[in-house]
Amino acid sequence: MLFNSIDFAIFLPIVFTLYWVLRNQLKLQNLLIVVASYIFYGMWDWRFLFLILFSTVVDYTMGILIEKNDSKNKKKLFLWISILVNLGFLGYFKYSNFFLENFVYAFSFLGQDLKFRGLEIVLPVGISFYTFQTLSYTIDVYRKKLSPTKDFIAFSAFVSFFPQLVAGPIERATHLLPQFYRKRKFDYELAVNGMRQILWGLFKKVVIADNCAQFANQIFNNYEDYSGSTLILGAVFFTFQIYGDFSGYSDIAIGISRLFGFDLMRNFAYPYFSRDIAEFWRRWHISLSTWFRDYLYIPLGGSRGGMWMK
Repeated sequence: MLFNSIDFAIFLPIVFTLYWVLRNQLKLQNLLIVVASYIFYGMWDWRFLFLILFSTVVDYTMGILIEKNDSKNKKKLFLWISILVNLGFLGYFKYSNFFLENFVYAFSFLGQDLKFRGLEIVLPVGISFYTFQTLSYTIDVYRKKLSPTKDFIAFSAFVSFFPQLVAGPIERATHLLPQFYRKRKFDYELAVNGMRQILWGLFKKVVIADNCAQFANQIFNNYEDYSGSTLILGAVFFTFQIYGDFSGYSDIAIGISRLFGFDLMRNFAYPYFSRDIAEFWRRWHISLSTWFRDYLYIPLGGSRGGMWMK
């Protein structure tokens, strides 16, 4: 179910209305978010609902076990179970064929002619986004930045929150999860602001990205027929296409979240106005780049950090 589809145009007002009818019942609001999110995700492929549910159960359980155990080794064990389960699923669905192809290619240098047929694997939509998001929870519980939740419904809503489930922003548990504990009141100004953000995101996606894609695809699909200057123009169209796609979806997600009383982090900060590559990286897909910084770069020793070695 795409944000710019008729199905979503019907789905969103229904969920929005039911949600605010339940404004005095926080648990039912959270349950509605879970049900709506699973319907939204199931419209892509219902089979992968079991995958997101399994990840939710694993990380919910590991968070509790990390806190309950006094042994540092056991805490680390439960953290690694969470990491390996989540990254195992991500690696299988996203990179299995890549590694198998390279394995066969490597053996060809030894004179081994291995037959390889790619695995018919359907990639679950948004698996990278919700994998990184739920990993932030168990890692932050391990770091004692966050107390593990005992509210499974709230945690399920955090993992599957439909506005940002398939395209981000990738939220931190420390920022988004506590919002599911708090009573939400309808804020007219916030809702209007959210609608503006949605419309701006739709403009980026439908007007900018989709139109640029037509020109870029036409040029790249017949590149041998075009001059170098036209190919450069095609590359320019492509840069605006990917920005409109990613940034547009993020804006729509942020806007929808505001309709429901939630705050999501900014994901793009005019990256094409950056002065260098480093600044571009800081302004492009901010939730992803900061996730790698906080949960990979620094823990592995960047900036004299290093959690995994402790």
